[in-house]
Amino acid sequence: MFNRSDYISDSQWNRFLEFSKDLETPNLVINLNQIKFNFLKLKDAFPYAHIYYAIKSNPGEPVLKMLAELGSNFDVASRYELDKIMSLGVTGERLSYGNTIKKAKDIKYFYENGVRMFATDSKDDLRAIAENAPGSRIYVRILVESSDTADWPLSRKFGCHPDMAYDLLVMARDLGLTPYGVSFHVGSQQRDIGSWNDAIAKVTYLYNSLEEEEGIKLTMINMGGGFPAHYIQPTNELDVYASEITRYLHEDFGDELPMIVLEPGRSLVGDCGILTSEVILVSRKNNTALQRWVYQDSGKFNGLIETMDEAMKYPVISSKDAPGEKEGEVILAGPTCDSADIMYEDYKYKLPVSLKAGDKLYWLSTGAYTSTYASVEFNGFPPIKTYFMK
Repeated sequence: MFNRSDYISDSQWNRFLEFSKDLETPNLVINLNQIKFNFLKLKDAFPYAHIYYAIKSNPGEPVLKMLAELGSNFDVASRYELDKIMSLGVTGERLSYGNTIKKAKDIKYFYENGVRMFATDSKDDLRAIAENAPGSRIYVRILVESSDTADWPLSRKFGCHPDMAYDLLVMARDLGLTPYGVSFHVGSQQRDIGSWNDAIAKVTYLYNSLEEEEGIKLTMINMGGGFPAHYIQPTNELDVYASEITRYLHEDFGDELPMIVLEPGRSLVGDCGILTSEVILVSRKNNTALQRWVYQDSGKFNGLIETMDEAMKYPVISSKDAPGEKEGEVILAGPTCDSADIMYEDYKYKLPVSLKAGDKLYWLSTGAYTSTYASVEFNGFPPIKTYFMK
């Protein structure tokens, strides 16, 4: 159904097969060299931007160590991520507490560890920051309407209306904090580049109105993530995103841009992982059923949660793929005793008719939000094991 060479070269594929041949399934193999390539490509595409890698997308220690050595900063979502990244020698001035939902004691913990940049989108959270992280730099996350074109929308839970963001930045000043900037996230796997234009326009309104009416001069724009990995749906390449977004910024802010922050996650690590699973059972629900059910040992609860609502459609190939091999439609499901553990039922994947128990499935572009976005022991199944290949 999918041309493997559209996603990974022959040489990289052969390296992966050799590396993973003796690994127990399910497993996830991360290609560190590809992450390095993606990071340097992003820096080249946005030479004026400061990169804060979103740790949550793949918090593997080898990934974090390599990115730290390359000079990346980091977007941190919890005190546990903070402990992990600081244990690798990364200090607080390279970190941002980007979660707008946080306990007061965690704000204090970040502050005590040298973090001085905090996201917010509500009055109570802002008061907690003022009390526990005095004098810190504040950026307010605004809502953006881009859910229709992002495969994994984010704006319902996070962010506030620009009018409220205005009030929060004034309030930050009055509480002794530093009104630093505005952030937005256009949604993960965002395929409509125009979504950044709409968001930047809202930021421009806030910049101008706050300076004119309150004398508050903001200096930072956090544009979040959203750049896509290569799944089934076609997307533009990164250089097209960069060219258009840079044009939007200069149209609104002229030649002297504010400090621009990017928080990439999926775009750095998504294409760098291959999840291997084993077919457990192939069955039909009646004697004349046209579709087969393919049950395999990785599912929504141990690696493939982003197939929820069939949002992320990964390229899937099998160990039986070969030129001329007859294929038929399948429903792909996981191993647990939960009826929700079905990855793809509406979208019609095709796999070889000869597929049987013991064969392997290779889920491409699974480097982001797979190994850690999983249950600890649902039905007794352990989290998927992750391996790192240079």
